[in-house]
Amino acid sequence: MSEDWWNRPRAVSVLVDNDSWILPFAETLVGQLRVAGDDARLCRSQQELLSGGVALFLGCLNIVKPETLGRNRRNLVVHASDLPQGRGFSPWTWLVLEGAESIPVCLLDAAEQVDAGDIVYKEYIALSGKELVADLRNLIGEKTVELCRRFLSEPGPAPGVPQAGEPTYHRRRTPDDSELDPDASLRSQFNLLRTVDNNEFPAYFYRDGARYVLKIEREDDARKS
Repeated sequence: MSEDWWNRPRAVSVLVDNDSWILPFAETLVGQLRVAGDDARLCRSQQELLSGGVALFLGCLNIVKPETLGRNRRNLVVHASDLPQGRGFSPWTWLVLEGAESIPVCLLDAAEQVDAGDIVYKEYIALSGKELVADLRNLIGEKTVELCRRFLSEPGPAPGVPQAGEPTYHRRRTPDDSELDPDASLRSQFNLLRTVDNNEFPAYFYRDGARYVLKIEREDDARKS
């Protein structure tokens, strides 16, 4: 089969369908792809996608319709878990809560079933255990850009490998998941503190009927602000 469509300038759509933390990284990716010679566009809805090239779905919340997947030659997703383990929502958050020392980040083909497509690349981000949510987002955002650019730098569209094993699924996290136990140690709850967003979903606890919010930052970061 001819791969003439792979020649630059290719139509590359980068879709972020919500106000996700990944948005600045998606903007960076689009800028880099344009410099490299592709016709890249940042899209905020499925209706804005270009056709006939590559669609990259980053941090999307809405299910992609089959007819939408049919518009492009390749449709790709980035998911931060050891697929097929950890499909679904907030995968890297659950890994940090479990005490993981590294985070797998996969570039995979988008499929009708959530996070079930063939895996094109899988790389790992090593963790020191000191990272807070801003650090974690930065590491994963940079790896996302790296994997997408790697795919688009190949001499031809890289194939994926089917996932093997029994899948597991994560539920969507809610503000209730940021609740601390005031009778438990900080050490035992430190991984939860690492994953909370101080502004959107801060850690909190109840004592004597009152609700208290607890925000976390490293001292070196506080001195910079």
